[in-house]
Amino acid sequence: MSRQRERAGHSLQEAAPVFAALGDTTRLGLMARLAAEGPLSTSRLGEGTGVTRQAVTKHLETLAVAGLVRDGRLGRERIWQLEPASLAVARRELDRISHQWNAAIGRLKAFVETAR
Repeated sequence: MSRQRERAGHSLQEAAPVFAALGDTTRLGLMARLAAEGPLSTSRLGEGTGVTRQAVTKHLETLAVAGLVRDGRLGRERIWQLEPASLAVARRELDRISHQWNAAIGRLKAFVETAR
């Protein structure tokens, strides 16, 4: 296996938990709120979601395991914030896949043009 394929495989293993965590509408919504509003408490994040505080906590903990958010304490409240490094991992993987698709489309275009 080439070094490039090894790196791509490692990158996929690193990015897979991030994409899995983001594959849920509720979790994606929590991420969007944190991105738009900054650090928020569990109760504030739960407002308007239509899910229980316990469910919000479980979703946030799933995001934390994937490295997407981290929490801290402020009195009795848990305050959650984004962890940008994991988002960067996902971004790099999406960029790599996009580059591969662009290359494949370029090869297809060249093939079609030479087949005329």
